[in-house]
Amino acid sequence: MCLVAVPFVFASTAAASELIARKATNVKLEVSANGGQALLSYRANGRTWYVLAKGAINARPPKLGGKQAAFTLRRSTTRPPFKGRCTRLQPALPVVVGACAAGASNWAAQEWQRSLPNFGVPPSGIRAHPELRLSHWSGAVAELTLKADWSSRGKWRHVYGKLTYRGKPVYGFGASRFGVPTDPFGRNVYIDTLDSAYGPGWRRENSFLTRKPTGFFCYDFTPHRGGLTGQGREYRGTVIGPGVTPDVRAVVPDPGAYDPALDAASNEEQVRLGAGAGVCRPS
Repeated sequence: MCLVAVPFVFASTAAASELIARKATNVKLEVSANGGQALLSYRANGRTWYVLAKGAINARPPKLGGKQAAFTLRRSTTRPPFKGRCTRLQPALPVVVGACAAGASNWAAQEWQRSLPNFGVPPSGIRAHPELRLSHWSGAVAELTLKADWSSRGKWRHVYGKLTYRGKPVYGFGASRFGVPTDPFGRNVYIDTLDSAYGPGWRRENSFLTRKPTGFFCYDFTPHRGGLTGQGREYRGTVIGPGVTPDVRAVVPDPGAYDPALDAASNEEQVRLGAGAGVCRPS
């Protein structure tokens, strides 16, 4: 991406924990005294950048055709006349590289590899670059529930769960044929697997939508890449926060040896959680 260095040009608005940059270093977050604005600085593409964010906090519930909370962003290679500070915050959030409290709200910068290829394929180019994302919230953040069991009577591993925000489900109303949300409310769950046949450490398995009307999701670890499956020691889900709230994550251990009774109980739970979603018939 090429940006012209002029004294703060209008950039964009967006509805998510906002993607600010890729492969950023030297990240610094400052917040205005009343908490209404933040200045995020970082190095990327051989330059120091400054991004001034304002105009949004938290998230709105899904509404067909509705507008989601979205930042107004201004970016430049010249520092703006901004008076800010950072009262350090240590939120219970993943991949935080900076977080500040001001007034009655909080800001956070998070960085993680969202665009990894599926099925443990080694990333290259832009897909390997961590994304720097910015959020602004007060009170509770989104909650990602992630559970693991079996499918096909123990033949494969299976994960399921739901995404909620303040007790309400998070979902969208449309997606591309590749499963990319086409409205500001839709969200993908990015699933990674630990120490699987793909190799040691965390590897990307796949990503998929949360579904209306309950924010439910589910996924089978069936064979890919020449018969390999992503069965690992643990499974990790990460989601971009709704509105401009922080990104959240959940981790669950592998369920181990097949247990018919536990599988039956989890199947019943999936029927309740996925009521009306029309996906994942427990097996």
